[in-house]
Amino acid sequence: MSCKILITGSNGQVGFELQRSLAPLGTLIALDRQGMDLANPDSIRSAIQSHRPDIIVNPAAYTAVDKAEADAETAHAVNGLAPGIIGEEAAKLGALVIHYSTDYVFDGTKKDAYVETDATRPLSVYGKTKLSGEQALAASGTKHLIFRTSWVYGAKGANFLKTILRLAREREELKIVPPWSPHRRVLDCRCDGTGAAQIFVGKEEHILSMRHLPPLTAAGNTTWHQYARFVAQEAIDLGATLQITPEKILPISTEEYPVPAPRPANSRLETNKLQQTFDLHLPPWQDGVQAALRLLQAR
Repeated sequence: MSCKILITGSNGQVGFELQRSLAPLGTLIALDRQGMDLANPDSIRSAIQSHRPDIIVNPAAYTAVDKAEADAETAHAVNGLAPGIIGEEAAKLGALVIHYSTDYVFDGTKKDAYVETDATRPLSVYGKTKLSGEQALAASGTKHLIFRTSWVYGAKGANFLKTILRLAREREELKIVPPWSPHRRVLDCRCDGTGAAQIFVGKEEHILSMRHLPPLTAAGNTTWHQYARFVAQEAIDLGATLQITPEKILPISTEEYPVPAPRPANSRLETNKLQQTFDLHLPPWQDGVQAALRLLQAR
């Protein structure tokens, strides 16, 4: 029996990439804001009741971190309330929900990498609403898995990688705030012959009844500053013409670059539990950056 997978935010960066991974695994229903408006509870319920999916993948979110400080109501509707409504409708169908959250649920004051059991303390409206969404989904009673992720980049949409490339073509020097953060990747999911929701990683399958919130990251750590230098050097190695050399990308303090929403200074996430549970090997973060740059060059 074909697994029916509904994915939200199909025009977003994560949603766009997930479609390519999920399409071979079942019947894919990719919805943009017109198909499911996460700010509208009736739209959410109607879409799920109409399509009756086996799995709901929710990467969609209000991700304008600074704008959310002045638009908390919309951010709360999309990030805080919508996951709970999705969970309620999924529970009626016996469907699984795979939900994407963020490292911004932490305050970044921990010296080491964060683990699943660490206390949350979001600093921004964005972080607070994403945490509310996690809690609402968990309270819905549906089968669910929540991944905390961040630093989304790729060939589609606006992101830090593409911003660095643009500025490196225009300027002879850049200054980058250097807080810690890792990079992220996604998993594939499928249904078995009975339609039971499962996650498939490597050689093993696991029924998704996990209640912890694993970080889904690539291996290794970096900073915004180190990341920017790596992007510039890799782009040069691939033949890009830049006005800047990696040495001209300089670190600055957070105080020198004020923004409306505070960010966690440390966003490192421990991935041992994820790797052990799913017998999963996570590639180094540099692999994903190189792949994105090659794709951009090809386009």
